[in-house]
Amino acid sequence: MSKALPADALERYLTAHVPGDWRDLSMRQYVGGQSNPTFFVKGRGGEAVLRKQPAGRLLPSAHAVDREYRVMQALDGSGVPVPRMLHYCTDASVIGTPFYLMEHVQGRVNRDALVESASPQMRAAMYDAMNETLARLHTVDPVARGLGDYGRAGNYFARQIDRWSRQYRESETHTIAAMDELMRRLPGMVPQDDRASIVHGDYRIENLIYHPSRPTVVAVVDWELSTLGHPLADLAYNCFVYRLPRHAFGGLQGVDLAAYGIPSEAEYAARYIERTGIRPAASWGFYIAFSLFRLAAILQGVLRRALDGNASSPDGVQRGGLAPLCAETALAALDDSPKVE
Repeated sequence: MSKALPADALERYLTAHVPGDWRDLSMRQYVGGQSNPTFFVKGRGGEAVLRKQPAGRLLPSAHAVDREYRVMQALDGSGVPVPRMLHYCTDASVIGTPFYLMEHVQGRVNRDALVESASPQMRAAMYDAMNETLARLHTVDPVARGLGDYGRAGNYFARQIDRWSRQYRESETHTIAAMDELMRRLPGMVPQDDRASIVHGDYRIENLIYHPSRPTVVAVVDWELSTLGHPLADLAYNCFVYRLPRHAFGGLQGVDLAAYGIPSEAEYAARYIERTGIRPAASWGFYIAFSLFRLAAILQGVLRRALDGNASSPDGVQRGGLAPLCAETALAALDDSPKVE
């Protein structure tokens, strides 16, 4: 779990560099995220959300708060709802790591994909808004937003499989047979499709802020894993919740979706395809398996940080322990997935 921020040093820094009255600074950490610790900070006449790198040993290329700041700043005014960026600090001496400040967006955050507090009609509209916002992101021209160099061109899936295989090995704490099998099989299944869009990388309902009373997405947050990549990787990741049980990320497996107003996985994917015209060049099961494999590698890193005492959330061991389930579900997806077109 992250330690409290040094309030006096932060107050001095904000007073010198960020408009607003930051005297009598107070802060509280948001609970739930597993990556970059996030805090609400408030002074006499200013408030913001601060996001920083975790303390301790970090895996290569992980926890890139500078990339988060850059992509959200670039997307401001693009039609994709993002918080307004306020300041980026490279000086690690202030609070121990680089950090950035963004506006505090008022709204609803849903930690569970079932959104128990909503009516079926509201829930259906919220899922459609999530779908529409993702489609909108994938139609943004990266070059026009100054993000033409935000990721490497081509071979996205091959590069990602290689990257997350290495990340997994570097944080491995025990053998997960399904991960070994996925690392053997996935490289030979990569589709020959080099389409590239701005991808969020962790697009799920938990990382969306909805309007306080309407089924409208007012901000997409947690862009740490964003890059230029294949849009269907984002879509499939958005759909992994359909494959998991309730105890894993509030999964929807076994839920009467129609009764809750939630579209099926195939219906949700089809609506996105209608909006974008982007169709799978491989079996839908490949995209789902890739996304769950990547998630399992991320969770293994969460577990490693928790065991090392550097977790960003108190449930790091519990969350990280879901890596085997995600890997096994990924393998099953290769052989048992609906047809999506």
